Amino acid sequence: MRLKKSFRVSTYAAFSVLSLSGAVWLLADWQKEFSTGEIWQQVAANMLMIHGGTAMLALLLLGALIPIHLLRAWRSRKNRISGSLVVTINAVLITTAFGLYYLGSEALRPWMSWIHLAAGCSVVLLLPVHIWLGRRESKVKRGADANTLASVSNQPTCSIVRIQEGRHR
Repeated sequence: MRLKKSFRVSTYAAFSVLSLSGAVWLLADWQKEFSTGEIWQQVAANMLMIHGGTAMLALLLLGALIPIHLLRAWRSRKNRISGSLVVTINAVLITTAFGLYYLGSEALRPWMSWIHLAAGCSVVLLLPVHIWLGRRESKVKRGADANTLASVSNQPTCSIVRIQEGRHR
């Protein structure tokens, strides 16, 4: 189920910013333990703000994807396995993000953080595969439709007339 170009570009941009800001935050968080300056602390704080703000936009886009992409693709039995994995990983990301932001448990926080990081890396790898599989499937279908159309158009158009003429004799 191909999306409109503006919606597709918006979704790709939001997920790209999420991926990049998460990766830069991870680097900055790692660097602030080895550095004496405040620069990495500031970079980490800024990346979390960008990541959180973009996550809100991504939630809106994911909600919009449900009726215009997910449900239609599910009903037409297209790309179900990778689509289900993308949905599941996004649900894990949403749940762990909620836990990281709202739960104050010091026992759960490291687990939530590691699960969130693993899910984030997974979606970065899986989303392009999901897109590639969907495009490949639609390209194969377009090729099959073109071959069917070509074979139908090559059929003689007067064969029914010839059969009927043969019966009258």
